[in-house]
Formats: sequence, structure tokens, C-alpha cells
Amino acid sequence: MQLLRQTDFDRYLAVLYAPEAKRSALAGLYAFNAEIARIRDVVHDALPGEVRLQWWRDLINGTEHGVVTGNPVAALLLKAISDYNLPRAVFDAYCEARIFDLYNDAMPSRNDLEGYCGETACAILQMAVMILDSEAAKSSAELSGHAGVAQAVSGLLRLMPLHRRRGQVYVPADILQAVGVTAEQLIKGDDKQAMQRVVAALSALAREHYSAFEKQSMPASLKPAFLPVRLVPLILKRAGRKADLVADQGIELSQLRRQWIYLKSSF
Repeated sequence: MQLLRQTDFDRYLAVLYAPEAKRSALAGLYAFNAEIARIRDVVHDALPGEVRLQWWRDLINGTEHGVVTGNPVAALLLKAISDYNLPRAVFDAYCEARIFDLYNDAMPSRNDLEGYCGETACAILQMAVMILDSEAAKSSAELSGHAGVAQAVSGLLRLMPLHRRRGQVYVPADILQAVGVTAEQLIKGDDKQAMQRVVAALSALAREHYSAFEKQSMPASLKPAFLPVRLVPLILKRAGRKADLVADQGIELSQLRRQWIYLKSSF
């Protein structure tokens, strides 16, 4: 929980709203996601990053022969997988998709971005749903799908300055072409009007999926999993107000505002 609080405060808060018996498994799942997300920050090039991803894949698939007692995240994740019968193939696909994070390759199209979100953010949501209510999870794939894309794309807005510093472009090439901006212009970031168009296009994509998510029915038992998704409207509102600054400054949310949104959404 301490790791989660430091690396993913949104999901840390969400764990606190879950039933006590489910918190350990959710914390393990979310901490695993946080560990994978920060691989690029702790390696100097892509190859060691791929080695780390492969270690997790081997561990989850049962081919890693080392002990996990020294790695509490790994231990909690394996327990969650066992206790809640979480599909190991989903975690394998998740790690495969995360290889993209280690390089500066282009995101070819909107479909590719949505597919990436499906294998990552949507997958984490669906696994959280299975932990919270395995019966309700059987009919929640579309709910998790739209929610995960909305959450992930709004996250790209929040992290745009970091990605630009790295030379990463998650904005799909077809969307960049549609708004008349090149990947080089996005990374350089000195054309404020171009940046506004990119932010508006990403915001529209996130808003489309969030609207579809809101139209889905949600059992009360699943609410803790989707609390971080409830931040999307606030993120998009802030992006709209200061679209020319998002590429340089990102979008910060106060802890108090986040907690208020979670509290309202938990009822």
C-alpha cells in the first residue's frame, strides 16, 4: 500500500473504498500495474526493460523458479491470481502490450491506441472487477472496455509533458494527421495552437468512451474498481480550460478534490 500510495494515488484511494477482505488482492493487482508502468523510469534502455517484463511473465505463468518472498508485490499478485482465478493469459497480454512503453515507436492509429488501452488499463479494470464480484464480472467486459480507454487516454493528457521529454508519442498518427500536427511538432511543443488541437482531439476520444461507460449499468459491488475513472470529467474540464498548457505542464489534481469525487461516486 505504501508503494501504491507513492506511485498511483488514484488507485490507492480506490482500494480504501473496497471491502476489507478484497483490499489485499486489489493492492497487489494495482501495485503490479504501478511496477510495470515505472519500468522505463528505472532502466537506461529498452533491453533491461524487456528482461523485467519477461521476469513478470515467467512468474505469472509459473516458469520462474525463484522465490517471491522478497517481493511483496509479486507475492500478493500471485495470491490474488490463485484466490480469484484471474486468467494468466490476460497478464501475459498485458506485459506484451507494455513493451511499447519501452520504445519511442509511433502509435499508428486510433484502433491501435484503443487496442493498447484494452490490453492494459481495461485489463486491470476487468481483473479488479473479478476480485470484487466474480458473478458481475461475467457481464462487465463492455463496461471495463469503455472505462479503461477513457481512463488511459485522460492519463495521456496528464502525462504528456513526461512523454514529450522522453520522445514518446502516444497520440495516434491518424489523429495527428487529422489535426495537422506532426510527431516532431508534438515533441517540440512550441506551436501552442497545434498543442491545443492535439489536446482537443485526445479529449474528444476520452469523452466518447466515458459517455459510453456512463450508459452502462453497474452493480454497486463494482463501484470501487471504477472510482479512478470518475476523475475523467474533471481532467477533461481542466484540459479544455488550459489546452495550450497541457503539453508543458500536464494536469494536476488536488488530493482533496480527488477524495471528494470518490466520496460522491461511492454512494
